[in-house]
Amino acid sequence: MTPQEPGSLQSSSETAGPPVTVSITRLVEPDRIPEVTRWVQSGVNLANRYPGFLGSGWVRSRAQSREWHMLYRFADHDSLATWENSDDRLRWLDLGRDLVVESRVEKRTGIEGWFDVPQDAPASSAPPRWKQSVSIWLGFFPVNLAFTYLMAWLVPAFAHVAILPRVLITTVVLTPIMTFWVLPFVTKLIRPWLLAPPRQRRQPDRQPDRQPRG
Repeated sequence: MTPQEPGSLQSSSETAGPPVTVSITRLVEPDRIPEVTRWVQSGVNLANRYPGFLGSGWVRSRAQSREWHMLYRFADHDSLATWENSDDRLRWLDLGRDLVVESRVEKRTGIEGWFDVPQDAPASSAPPRWKQSVSIWLGFFPVNLAFTYLMAWLVPAFAHVAILPRVLITTVVLTPIMTFWVLPFVTKLIRPWLLAPPRQRRQPDRQPDRQPRG
């Protein structure tokens, strides 16, 4: 079956806007994993040549699963459509004709697309909220710290600006940096940890009830 993502044709109502995350579920035979890995990486290399490409990644929900959840992200619907309708992508999909058994695609906009899993994935695959919070903090803290030091060096008077406009300027500058570059990088870097199943707590061995001696 050709690994053609359903819904790849863009409608006229989809115009440039927020970033778009594409999540694809593909079934892979265990003995084809090395080939599929090389095929997926070649697709990433091709997509990286196209304007608006923000990153990608792929994971399995568990070690024995045949389902691969593959994600890639573009800056808006227009740049995504350019990639999806390109000859490069069509040739790449053709090369994977015998590697992928089945496919499913979902598209999401905004930051949440990096954390959500496809609807047909096990519910436990979604990272808990505290892990999502840690991911955002890991990106926001160093970026905010670097921006603070940079402004103190370049514009010393910025520290004396009233707090409302100072926070407004900071968030206006840092929000797109976080959305387009930092958060995709951080979530890709720690994705195995984000999607790792929770550890099962070991139940204490139950001691047999002792009968009172008469």
